This record gives sequence, C-alpha cells and structure tokens, in this order.
Amino acid sequence: MQWRISIPLLTRVLLALLLVFSISYQALRLGGDRTSGHNLALIPQWAPFTPWVYFTATYSEQNVVTILIAGATLLYGGKYLERAWGSLEFGKFILISVKAPMLRAFVVIQGSVALQGALLVAFKQLVPEHTVTLLRGAVKIRVKHFPSIFLAANTLSGVILGTDTALVLAWVGFLTSWTYLRFYKKQPDLSSANTGGSQLRGDASETFAFAYFWPDAIQPPVAAIADRVYNALVALRVCTPFSANDVEMGNEQATARGEDGLPSLLNQGGGRNGRSKQEEAERRRALALKALDQRLHAASMGNKPQPTNPQPPASSAAVDSSPTAAAVGPIQP
Repeated sequence: MQWRISIPLLTRVLLALLLVFSISYQALRLGGDRTSGHNLALIPQWAPFTPWVYFTATYSEQNVVTILIAGATLLYGGKYLERAWGSLEFGKFILISVKAPMLRAFVVIQGSVALQGALLVAFKQLVPEHTVTLLRGAVKIRVKHFPSIFLAANTLSGVILGTDTALVLAWVGFLTSWTYLRFYKKQPDLSSANTGGSQLRGDASETFAFAYFWPDAIQPPVAAIADRVYNALVALRVCTPFSANDVEMGNEQATARGEDGLPSLLNQGGGRNGRSKQEEAERRRALALKALDQRLHAASMGNKPQPTNPQPPASSAAVDSSPTAAAVGPIQP
C-alpha cells in the first residue's frame, strides 16, 4: 500500500475521476444507451442543457488504450507537479489550462488530450534537460522534445486518421498552458540572493520562449512569427512586455532548475532517497548565499583601487587579516 500513500491528494482525486467516468461511459455504451455521449462528453449544442459535462468530459476516455495513457500521464505528471507547486497551484493550473478553454468549445470534447499537452509543457519548463529512457535504453528522449513530438503526432493523426478532436485539444492544451506559465503564473524565486520568499510572475527565460519548443532548423521563422504576435498582444495590452531584468532573472531561474535536475519527488513519502522539504530549503538557501558571496566578491574586486607605485612581488608580503580576505585568500596581482 506504500505506492498509494506516496501519491499526492489531488492527483489521487483526478485518477479516481478518470476511472469512474471512463468506466461509466463504457458501461453506458455496453448497455445500449445512445445518449451516453451527451451525458459525459462536451457537445457544444447540448452543453447548455448538461452543464456537468464541463467537469466530466476531460476524464471520460473512450477505450482502454486512452485510459491507460491518461492514467500514466496523470500519475507521473501529477506526482511531480503537485509536489513541486503544491496542490493549490497544481489545481489552478488544471483549471486554467484545461477547463477554461471548454467555455468556448466549438468541437466535441472528450478525453484528456488537452491535459496531457499541458502537463508536457509544464515538464518542459521545469526539467527540460532530463532524459527519459525507454525500451531498456534503446530510446532516449529529452523532456524538452516531448511537447513537439506530442503535437506532431496528434496533428498527423488528425490529418491522416481524422481524429480532429484530438488535434484541436492537443493544440489548445499546449497554447493555453504555455501562455499561463509564460506570462501569468507566480513562482518562487530560486536563484536570487533574497531568501525572504519573493515571487516572480511568469517565466521570461529564453529557453521557454515559443520558438524553443521546435527543432533548431525551424526556430528562426517560428521566432519571427511569434515576435510579431507578441508585439501585437503587447500593443493591445493583453500581455505585459518583459524587461531586460525579467529575462535575466528568468534565465537564472532556468539555470537553478537545471542544476537541480529532476528531484526525487516521485520517491517522497517513503524512501531513503526521498529529499525532505527541509533539505530542499537548505539547498536553495546555500545556493543563494553562494551567489551573494560571489557577487559581493566580484563587486569588491571591481571597486578596489589600483596602487600608483606597485612594489615588486618579493616585497609585497602584507596580508589582509580581515574576515573577507581570510575567506577568499591572498589576492594575486
């Protein structure tokens, strides 16, 4: 029973909803109820008369394969993100990225494709360089490539196989979640020397820009189009433009997350390798103090006046006995 205890509360609730509504949908179909789709799926023309479908549609899968895929995505994605953000922020992310677009749906919505796309975008932000190994090491894929692979697969499937709903949901989940994480979501400042719990809004890092979701060969044209759209949204005051300081701080945030890698959050709750919250806080505090010490040392070196008559190395035997000099060591000429 240890594996059940290690799953965070909200993730357990979402997994339970997935099982309940997906099994109910299959039971209604096997029972010959032709209106089962109206009861659980979001059909635009019927939605005003069945408002509960805005809640059930995401967790109502149509077959066993999609149930397994959705369950695995929720299990591993939820375990990591809920512990990284907290239950409140994770729940807000689900509501904004998946539920909000349903209010203006123009296609039938059933299944968790949008949720899967949103979770992949969040992983791209937090652990882009982590490598996932499949088939006993035969296939190795970095997390930052998952969103583009996911979108390409659903786009090709929609064009070739006619799965238009999955195509639309994949793009809606991707764009909505990226917009929220890029411009609006508040996150703790991990890289600043300020340990007072300051927060940043959005993620202005260069590696989380829209163009960086795509292969290197097509990044320049994608960046050109994305910049024009961004400038138009700024002109309409839909988005607040990032300052140079915002971009610098965003890059520091991304660097701090890259140094941390993929933490052992999946093993928390009962394992020798699980990292406690206190240990994580101490690690971040040590990184902040180290960054502060480096900045102070660099500033002192830059402001130190140069001697007008430098002495030969043999005669410069004076040693500064201050605590700062003792920590840094003799300054070389």
